[in-house]
Amino acid sequence: MKQFFKFMLASMAGFFLTMIVLFFFFAILVASLMTFTKKDEVVIKPKTVLHLTLNEAIPERSMASPFSFSETKLFNTSDVPGLLETTDLLKRASEDENISGILLDLSNIESGMATMEEIRNALLKFKESGKFVIAYGEVYSQKAYYMATTADIICLNPEGALDFRGMAGELVFIKGLLSKLDINPQIIRHGKYKSAIEPLISDRMSEANKEQTLAYMNSLWMHISDGISKTRNIDPAELQIIADSLKIQTPEDALNYHFVDQVIYKDQLIELLKEKLEIGENDKIEMMKLERYKDAPAKTFKKRAKEKIAVIYAVGSIGDGEGNDESIGSERISKAIRKARTDSTVKAIVFRVNSPGGSALASDVILREIKLARDEKPVVVSMGDYAASGGYYIACAADTILANPTTLTGSIGVFGVIPDFSKFFSNKLGVTFDVVKTNDHADYISVTRPLTPYEEKVITNDVERIYKVFVNHVSEGRSMPEALVDSLGQGRVWSGTDGVKTGLVDLTGGLQDAIDIAATMAKLEDYRITSLPEQKDPFTQIMEELTGNPSESRLKKELGQLYPYMKELQSLSGMKGVQARLPFVLNIQ
Repeated sequence: MKQFFKFMLASMAGFFLTMIVLFFFFAILVASLMTFTKKDEVVIKPKTVLHLTLNEAIPERSMASPFSFSETKLFNTSDVPGLLETTDLLKRASEDENISGILLDLSNIESGMATMEEIRNALLKFKESGKFVIAYGEVYSQKAYYMATTADIICLNPEGALDFRGMAGELVFIKGLLSKLDINPQIIRHGKYKSAIEPLISDRMSEANKEQTLAYMNSLWMHISDGISKTRNIDPAELQIIADSLKIQTPEDALNYHFVDQVIYKDQLIELLKEKLEIGENDKIEMMKLERYKDAPAKTFKKRAKEKIAVIYAVGSIGDGEGNDESIGSERISKAIRKARTDSTVKAIVFRVNSPGGSALASDVILREIKLARDEKPVVVSMGDYAASGGYYIACAADTILANPTTLTGSIGVFGVIPDFSKFFSNKLGVTFDVVKTNDHADYISVTRPLTPYEEKVITNDVERIYKVFVNHVSEGRSMPEALVDSLGQGRVWSGTDGVKTGLVDLTGGLQDAIDIAATMAKLEDYRITSLPEQKDPFTQIMEELTGNPSESRLKKELGQLYPYMKELQSLSGMKGVQARLPFVLNIQ
């Protein structure tokens, strides 16, 4: 017994000593990381050129922590400004006497269509200052070229390429995979356009889904073509002919059709910039990235306003619980709305929604808080790349709804999926199940057997009930007859432009436009922005990374183009109850 206690005490002492060593190790590591990110004073020299690459997706809001970890590096740093901060920085640069112009060094743009549109509009406003904007690319994707058309001069590498061919939407269907695995997805839905479940039950798009997807893409393509037509002074009809015939096949073609102004190498670009800056051949060009520019001290300082506009960010799929900056948790978002509502210094709320939808119940929980807030102060919704299905559900009660012209919205419809794995378990794994129960439906709902007709009827009634509730909320929020909402619903998606025509949206515009409208509604002249929900502090985020909870930015970098599919599978695995969400993954090229 004496020996037992001896070894036990020695083990305990070793354990506590190890914990103390690990604590100090992590403390030193975190302190080192904090020191590493301590920024030197940023000095902007005269005739500086702002260098924009836009090759990292611009987040809805700036991150509290710049760290993300990977298997190959101890840590990576990413300090990409959020959307609102990016547009503010471009505005500041237009007024900064030391910033002479912008170089758009473009290839592929990771941001979504609506985010890209807001940056593009900010660049067009920057040009009004009289400062130059030059674009250069070795290979322009269609989105990159659309952004490049804000420039005074568009340059292309002599061996480069420019993509201009129109838009195509591609869906992935897994009916064949499920069939091979003997998995039967049992579907109950309302809405002939509610195509979220089509990849599970079909090998191609339904006619209704083709109709709505093509209408949405046509709206986007017309908007993009119109923007290119205006900035490049090319007839819209000619643009369609060029796209249909794939006429831009070489850099010379791009030059001949006035898509670019110069076909030059990088060294010639440097000469062009020096000419614009009016500096000598041997002088150095002062270049500064936006991430660096944001750390420069502002030229003017104004008194900190007491009254506030709260910008509440709802990003990602909708579910219950806390969620995070990349997923909407009904508990976390509800708390944020409640905090803004009860804060007497917050005079208006801007609800920024970028979501393809999710849980109908979680959406209703959030909508309740929006309604309570609207009764006390102005609430303006700003829609990002998506605000559809559940994303529209949580937005429909706002005083004013703004969408970007390229926003995908609407999709008023609901569905339920109960997979039957019985044949998969039996035929593929040799596993069978048996059950005893005290009541007839004690095992409702089970994935180890098919639904009974009665169970299917019960679920159908629930789906129909939730659809009616959805339509009623939209009817009340938009002051539209229920019959009209139903005709616009049925799961159909709309672009922001078409959303205005149907009455589901009030105006087209970006996040800053929504803030301006909220300020007008609240009769505010002097105010400041407060962002909600509150983000985790950098220390907490670092510890989560170190303990195996990777950030979304890390996953995006590691998975690349596969990331959207991973996120969709992840959200599907976490589905609870009836869903109000978008199609599986629509890849627009």
